[in-house]
Amino acid sequence: DKQEIDKTDDEIVNLISKRSHLVRQAALFKNSIEEVKAEDRVDYILQKVRHSAIQADVSPNMISDLFKIMINEMVETEYQNLETRRG
Repeated sequence: DKQEIDKTDDEIVNLISKRSHLVRQAALFKNSIEEVKAEDRVDYILQKVRHSAIQADVSPNMISDLFKIMINEMVETEYQNLETRRG
């Protein structure tokens, strides 16, 4: 039903917001572009969410694509914050 979908959408937004705040907190301890990029960590996350998607019977490609978008946006914010802190 539409109300349940709307409620679920709100929950998804709130979870993304929570993740974003956690990433911003962690970013305060990063001192280099390499630490911000953390390619090994990104690879791990993408593999992990693909596996979770399969377990949840949802498209792993869709979930991976959504996470790539989210991670790229958050990394861009981390870059900006790093540059601001460096002055």
